[in-house]
Amino acid sequence: QVQVVESGGGLVQAGGSLRLSCAASGSIVSINDMGWYRQAPGKQRELVAAITRGGSTNYADSVKGRFTISRDNAKNLMYLQMDSLKPEDTAVYYCKAEGLRTFLRPFASWGQGTQVTVSS
Repeated sequence: QVQVVESGGGLVQAGGSLRLSCAASGSIVSINDMGWYRQAPGKQRELVAAITRGGSTNYADSVKGRFTISRDNAKNLMYLQMDSLKPEDTAVYYCKAEGLRTFLRPFASWGQGTQVTVSS
């Protein structure tokens, strides 16, 4: 089993910053792709940012220039630095990790989410 846990959400005023963390643990052999997703009330879950094991990144157009994704491969950690936050960034943010676990079986695990609320 692979567990993924997010932390760092909260309430912030527009223009402020938050840093989300994601920790993966369990029977992990390697983590390839990691990503942050978000889901606002009444909307579908969407990709916010993704990062490969080698450090290549991909961002949604709505967060480019404001959010920065990073990871620590040695510790199975991932981060999302969110700056210049806007009310429309309000959502539950989820971490996803994909890779190989014991006996080289593939896994794709989601965290339970962390709430980010941006007030105007």
